[in-house]
Amino acid sequence: MRIVTSVEAQNKFGELLDNAQREPVTITRRGRPVAFLLSPADMKELMDVRLMRKKNVADFQTFFATSDALLAPAANELSDADVVRLVNEVR
Repeated sequence: MRIVTSVEAQNKFGELLDNAQREPVTITRRGRPVAFLLSPADMKELMDVRLMRKKNVADFQTFFATSDALLAPAANELSDADVVRLVNEVR
């Protein structure tokens, strides 16, 4: 990944656009990243991963909501320490 200052980015913007097609470019100001220049393919990949993560989180929440509905009433009264103790006993 190429790293350039904001001043360098202003002066070499066309070159950085070409460079971003091969690898992401980090633009810094006062030594800290402030922006990234990405190719459309890299951006699509990031957005696809973000969408997949959102779907997986929703599936995870649905699974646990369904599982919680199946629990015996006594299970809701267990503390975290009780659960840890029971798991250790089974091991």
